[in-house]
Amino acid sequence: MAPRVLVSDKLSPTAVQIFRDYGVAVDYLPDLGNDKEKLHNVIGHYDGLAIRSATKVTEKLLAAAKNLKVIGRAGIGIDNVDLPAASRRGVIVMNTPFGNSITTAEHAIALLFAVAREIPEANASTKAGKWEKNRFMGVEITGKILGVIGCGNIGAIVASRGIGLKMHVIAYDPFLSEARAQKLGVQKVELDDLLARADFITLHTPLTDKTRNILDAGAFAKMKKGVRIVNCARGGLIVEKDLVAGLQSGHVAGAAIDVFEVEPPAADNPLFALENVICTPHLGAATSEAQENVALQVAEQMADYLLNGAVSNAINMPAITAEEAPRLKPFVKLAEVLGAFVGQSTEEDIREAEILFDGSTAAMNTSALVSAALAGLIRPQMPDVNMVSAPVVVKERGIVVSEIKRDKSGVFDGYIKLTVRTSKRTRSIAGTCFADGKPRFIQIKGINLDAEVGRHMLYITNSDTPGIIGTIGSICGRHGVNIANFALGRSAPGSDAIAMLYLDARIGDSVLEELRAVDGIRHARSLGFEVESDI
Repeated sequence: MAPRVLVSDKLSPTAVQIFRDYGVAVDYLPDLGNDKEKLHNVIGHYDGLAIRSATKVTEKLLAAAKNLKVIGRAGIGIDNVDLPAASRRGVIVMNTPFGNSITTAEHAIALLFAVAREIPEANASTKAGKWEKNRFMGVEITGKILGVIGCGNIGAIVASRGIGLKMHVIAYDPFLSEARAQKLGVQKVELDDLLARADFITLHTPLTDKTRNILDAGAFAKMKKGVRIVNCARGGLIVEKDLVAGLQSGHVAGAAIDVFEVEPPAADNPLFALENVICTPHLGAATSEAQENVALQVAEQMADYLLNGAVSNAINMPAITAEEAPRLKPFVKLAEVLGAFVGQSTEEDIREAEILFDGSTAAMNTSALVSAALAGLIRPQMPDVNMVSAPVVVKERGIVVSEIKRDKSGVFDGYIKLTVRTSKRTRSIAGTCFADGKPRFIQIKGINLDAEVGRHMLYITNSDTPGIIGTIGSICGRHGVNIANFALGRSAPGSDAIAMLYLDARIGDSVLEELRAVDGIRHARSLGFEVESDI
């Protein structure tokens, strides 16, 4: 059955057609995002939800979205999506961070000029029949210091434009490396330094707990007198009442605001009464080119994921390109079954998980493989967990996850080894994929073997003594348990040994009890593995 997508906000007809061209069933109901009750009633029928800013994806809505796999936001901001709730429920959240970058950056530069030369007020005055040349005495931007808060994709474009305008650009961004700053031609500084030095400050950071109210009364007090502010990012970055106070006192010479704490803002918003403030109605991404670009991009991303497993521009999931998805898929399944083996074999609380990538696997998209291993590890206790929600669950449980990559060290071109530590023991298992793409166990507890992974398996640890293999076969035969594959391994003659049996059906508890009663068998456990990957 074809996946179903609901478009609950206004989206380009071309984007809706892209879903259909991919073979995705799509319902275009652009006003549904404003009707919470109706949206709640129908969301359970859909695999994907395409939105802009009108639809609010709350925890309550997600609870009703039983089949939802992906949310696509046509635009960069995801303030209207409860990301933690989506992650816990295993729903991928995608945005389109590059489709409106140029448009937003250009609007910021336009506002920069407008606030520097008081263009809107001068325009209104002139159209009113006045000729107030002396009233509108602006400032040049050439040679001035432009402070960019948030130097990601859009911020970097604004910085580039600022440099082109012969401004000195300084940037505050905790994630900006010195090498990247040098390449952009900007000086990386701390926030307080930026506030103290900048003549113009422009914001281009997402709204998070750390950036909310980043410009408050304390921040304005640190700025030089006569500073001008531009905000085309998110309204919650600036405390509006503190900005109003700064503008009224003259400490802040002007501000150009495209986004507000509450949108649309109230008609009596104090900013509207100030002549040295320019306001636009969230126009940063509002060009025909940008609106079309983000709509087409989100449709392609969602369809590619639902049909091919490709993950791009996801906020809560490692990226997987369409090209690497076919090659990665067998190893995602391998990582998942390695985690599932340990998860089904461990009763104690897990404290640490170490994932080793050896040889060719080290060059793969290991972020996706780690997520798959964690999903397999946690799923025995939480059946609904998947690659999206697993990292969140693991973090909430305080499990320390580490990743190691190394060059080829053995006979296999590449393999993955998972080691898990609890308060009582350490468990480890390694596996690889052969040319047929099927996952295989190649080492358990340091003992080498070659075991094909099947839906129903029997895991036995025993002493290496004559007759045990025959006894295992006899017990299975007596109970009508058919063995598809029997893999063996031992640490040394007469020492510890392991048997992994691939069975046609799940083995019953009575058979397990009989096996455990055999002299020399230390442990017998039934294991189950999903044979179809959910990537």
